[in-house]
Amino acid sequence: MIIALIVLYFVGKRAQKKKEEQDAQIAAAAQTISMLIIDKKKMRLKDSGLPANVIAQTPKMLRRSKLPIVKAKVGPKVMTLICDGQIFDSVPVKKEVKATVSGLYITAVKGMRGPIEAPAKKKKGFMAKLKEKAGK
Repeated sequence: MIIALIVLYFVGKRAQKKKEEQDAQIAAAAQTISMLIIDKKKMRLKDSGLPANVIAQTPKMLRRSKLPIVKAKVGPKVMTLICDGQIFDSVPVKKEVKATVSGLYITAVKGMRGPIEAPAKKKKGFMAKLKEKAGK
């Protein structure tokens, strides 16, 4: 058990370093673009409408998972982009925004005319309510 924890610690450390390097590369290639958000969904990579070479480059395990996909009009073109999971809920639909984009990846969104409205809070589920009552 202790050996497993030690192995997980070092694997996690290595993954964190890799993530920091990827974030630095994304930040270096980032540019701000104004776009009109048409639609946003969480869907499988193969159903998303992304270019075939993007799908071919992704690992096979990732192809089955659902990604936050945004369809946006950038200039005269309608493009399919992948959104960061942390900002996906704050992306407004049918509104014009200024987005920080790195390739096909949206990393940040700002409102074009004023601030973006905060997403409505979701209702708590039955189990969440029970856990809260049990905690009191």
